[in-house]
Amino acid sequence: MTLTASDLHLPYGSAAADPYGVDVDPGRAGWTYSGLRILDLAADGTAGLHTGDSEVLVVPLAGGCTVAVDGEPYELQGRSSVFAGVTDSLYVPRDAEVLVHSAGGGRIALASAVCERARPVAYLPASDVPLELRGAGHSSRQVHNLGTPDVLDAERLIVCEVLTPSGNWSSWPPHKHDEDREGESALEEIYYFEVAGGPGGEGVAYQRVYGHASADIDVLAEVRGGDVVLVPFGWHGPSMAADGYHLYYLNVMAGPGERVWNICDDPDHAWVRGTWDAQLVDPRLPLGSSRTAESDVSAAAPRRVAAETSLSAERADGAEQADGGPS
Repeated sequence: MTLTASDLHLPYGSAAADPYGVDVDPGRAGWTYSGLRILDLAADGTAGLHTGDSEVLVVPLAGGCTVAVDGEPYELQGRSSVFAGVTDSLYVPRDAEVLVHSAGGGRIALASAVCERARPVAYLPASDVPLELRGAGHSSRQVHNLGTPDVLDAERLIVCEVLTPSGNWSSWPPHKHDEDREGESALEEIYYFEVAGGPGGEGVAYQRVYGHASADIDVLAEVRGGDVVLVPFGWHGPSMAADGYHLYYLNVMAGPGERVWNICDDPDHAWVRGTWDAQLVDPRLPLGSSRTAESDVSAAAPRRVAAETSLSAERADGAEQADGGPS
């Protein structure tokens, strides 16, 4: 049976469970490891949870919060919106009691992955988050490597944010990570979207996911703020920011093997990377930040908002290695 948008596109509110606007655990997603909750807190709001069998990265999307882990408080400054720049974050181990409080109100992402061992709590200040510019021309995008393997010590969880200027494409060329083999790792992936609004209201974007010989999947989703797209397997990309509306998405990944982010480009479109050397990075980048970003041109508020190793595995059809990140 072919998986389609009706199976994998979760419009805002369709995966809600009080107090979460989005509540996707592995059972809901139909896989084993990756999960995501979006917590919306009113001013002076508080919510409690137990991490259970999962490690969690707490990522403020809008506003700040205090996170108490087994009674020990940690302050997250956060940001005004996902388009305002990089945020600080907090890694919370499995089997922990957590209390989240926001004095001014906020929207907080809880990205998670099922794991076996408990690691120490870790605070990551915004100043320590690598900000990377990938691609060039209309493929230019901005990546915040909040929870990638060389930034965060975790067992399975991989997290990053991507900002795509209006009219640009990201997650391009299309790529996959659904096999554990040399140059590729098997990772379940969640895309959580926020789209900047315009004079007429909320914006819109599009996400493509499609199959290969061992992946029966066909998704073209029109996404809006608060929507989720699940990627269990298959080629995914582009993520398309409509003209006039900047696009944000949070990527949450985890899998059964070594914690590495290895991807394989679709060989039909991998040639696009070779065009970036002759193009400039979109001058609108970086969005929402005065920080200096690392450029990778050679590789590279809603209603309802890398340091990875990116190789194209050697393929029988002769696809070449990719030399830049997928997001």
